[in-house]
Amino acid sequence: MSQFTQILTKYWGYTAFRPLQEEIIQSVAHGRDTLGLMPTGGGKSVTYQVYSLSKPGLCLVITPLIALMKDQVENLNQRGIKALAIYSGMSAQEIKITLDNAAWGNYKFLYLSPERIATERFRERIGQLDVNLIAVDEAHCISQWGYDFRPSYLRIAELRDLLPGVPVLAVTATATPRVIDDIQDQLKFKTKNVLRTSYYRNNLVYLVRNEEDKVNYLVGAVQKAKGTGIVYVKSRKQTREISDLLKRNQISADYYHAGLAANVRSARQEAWKSGKCRVIVSTNAFGMGIDKADVRFVIHLEAPDSVEAYFQEAGRAGRDGKPAWSVLLYNNSDKVRLEKNVDKSFPEPDVIRRVYEALCNFYQLAVGFGKDQSFEFSMGSFASGFSFQITTVYNSLKILQREGYLELTDELDHPSKVYFQVDRDDLYKFQVANAGFDGFIKLLLRSYTGLFTNYVAIDEQLMAKRSGVSPDLVYQFLVRLRTQKIIDYIPQKKTPFIIFTKERIDLDRLRITKENYTDRKRDYMQRIDAVIHYASSGHKCRSQLLLEYFGETESVRCGKCDVCMERNELNVSKYEFDITTDRIKKVLLEPCFYEELLAQVEGNPEHIVKIVRWLLENEKIRYRVDNRMEWQKHRTEQD
Repeated sequence: MSQFTQILTKYWGYTAFRPLQEEIIQSVAHGRDTLGLMPTGGGKSVTYQVYSLSKPGLCLVITPLIALMKDQVENLNQRGIKALAIYSGMSAQEIKITLDNAAWGNYKFLYLSPERIATERFRERIGQLDVNLIAVDEAHCISQWGYDFRPSYLRIAELRDLLPGVPVLAVTATATPRVIDDIQDQLKFKTKNVLRTSYYRNNLVYLVRNEEDKVNYLVGAVQKAKGTGIVYVKSRKQTREISDLLKRNQISADYYHAGLAANVRSARQEAWKSGKCRVIVSTNAFGMGIDKADVRFVIHLEAPDSVEAYFQEAGRAGRDGKPAWSVLLYNNSDKVRLEKNVDKSFPEPDVIRRVYEALCNFYQLAVGFGKDQSFEFSMGSFASGFSFQITTVYNSLKILQREGYLELTDELDHPSKVYFQVDRDDLYKFQVANAGFDGFIKLLLRSYTGLFTNYVAIDEQLMAKRSGVSPDLVYQFLVRLRTQKIIDYIPQKKTPFIIFTKERIDLDRLRITKENYTDRKRDYMQRIDAVIHYASSGHKCRSQLLLEYFGETESVRCGKCDVCMERNELNVSKYEFDITTDRIKKVLLEPCFYEELLAQVEGNPEHIVKIVRWLLENEKIRYRVDNRMEWQKHRTEQD
């Protein structure tokens, strides 16, 4: 058994790696910068975790998803692996202690949100860290051609100068060929090195259903389906409405979105994972980092705005290798909505400037000030206070983020935290001199460990229950101990953060560049077109369409999607259908009459007629006004 397999068995309980995992680990072990492309649920995080555990020192993990970062730190700690995280919203004291522990506390993993790389505090301390690997999760975020580009990811390359000789492992589940090349360029790979598995999932059936009454279809489909599933919707309001509808139809269901309290989200997630709840209705907030293998179906009530997002969410079905279904409900209103989203996603430059000015005024930042400052941000309060629509604010901030003026973090629950600022001897003296605090301090020490070395998340409600007092009294004790400088107490907060990555500038100096506006708008329109083409196409296997989008041009028909099933009804083999279609296409490069076509195409005449009829019905060929037939080239089809 190899050293890497021993680590996998010791900490994860598996005796063998999934496809490609060990090859990626071996590549990094030989000192090669590596880009690992693995499908959703393929076990990307295990690659950098196992490698780092095989070496002295710690792994620096860059990830933009704070919720996922916190989940991974918690999971590692539960496995007996020491891990830490630094992200926006932490106090200066929290960050200092976390970096102290990373440098001298024998920790193996330090998770870092990308905007922290540029901070002076981190740069001062990175030389004290014994880093054995730079791991870049969600690596597509570094590419301007990616669907979720984050300018702060471009700072990762600076780590190469600060940590010379340390290899880089970048991982992602969704990257087009253009993005794959860009990731390696942006991370300054010494040589190109991509390891990938096919995105093909032979157990996953992709279906598109053109339904005007989507909701009734959804209810019927879920009633017929077996096992647990996810229904994705576009808004928080819809999560509750659809969940209630399913319940009224005797279907075990609940709803989930980022606006729910952390304990509610956690409870609903666990109920679904354990099978107590069969269907979870959610926005795209649900799914990241959730390792449930036996999801039998994923249904999208509306089309997402990129193939990447759809592929990642649909791919949460059937990770156990057993048959599963990913269904997209689509009609003309989706096409209209997606096309309208283009203008919504790109407010006029003057509107973006007004949002920037209002934001700076909101936080009372003077020109020339604000760099590296972070602030709690309520988008709803800000939008109503300055008479903006929330979508206008959000999309303006995303463009300002692309330009590098600021960062907007995801919404997150930050639990209350406590850290003892005195050592045990001084604490004992304080307890002797202040008997009124003695019982509460003992309760705190009995309830939680590690309070002298790090900030520890606490639950005031739980402490109140254990001590038989009110939560308000617990809060008062904590505040008084903080006033006495015995502890540092950070009360719970739930908010995203705005981080100003540059000082405030005059509006006439604020640039909205062609690269980050006009070019990105064109890219966004192309992604919208790709979604519409996937959903409305009836002439090509769904699996093949998805795989070709990600550069896999040699894939075979799945034989199980709605398009393939309709084609199968022709009673023509796949081989004969494909070769006959290819012959028809070659003939129709020059338009001709129907009879001429039949005469020129070799093969079984009866089958040729069936295939021509199918190609006509699915708009692959068409009649011109002169009654000649021609091959109809689609927007996304290459010559």
